[in-house]
Amino acid sequence: MEKEKKYRANVAAIVLSNKYPFECRILLGERSDMKGIWQLPQGGIDKGEDAKKALFRELKEEIGTDEVEIISSYPEWLYYDFPANAKAKMYPYDGQKQKYFLVRLKDKAKIDIHTKDAEFSAYEFVNLKKFFEVVNHFKKPLYSKVIKHFQEKGYI
Repeated sequence: MEKEKKYRANVAAIVLSNKYPFECRILLGERSDMKGIWQLPQGGIDKGEDAKKALFRELKEEIGTDEVEIISSYPEWLYYDFPANAKAKMYPYDGQKQKYFLVRLKDKAKIDIHTKDAEFSAYEFVNLKKFFEVVNHFKKPLYSKVIKHFQEKGYI
């Protein structure tokens, strides 16, 4: 009998620049622990937090600001399994269940990735074409699903 998988609750943010809706550019961060791996800001939900509270905390921790407006959220939790090389680091979890939010930076918000426990070594706002050229790791199918949903809703 296969053991039941254990998933860590997590939030992820598609952060649009403050020029949205006139310009649709998405923030990607290059992981500080893995050169060449670009991803969306994300992080675990702490005990006692709801997803929105975790979203604002994680954005502050990862990009130095929580000055965003929530535009929408993906209607359900999405699951993914960790690749084999990450399982030891993330033990006892087999993967993550994520709640995705689409947010827009407020006009005066300032990005600062040089936070206490910096997760990103660089960041860039990219258009959708470049987004899918740059993101080429195991989360790409999940990102594609979420982006498609927000496109169908007319947000992106």
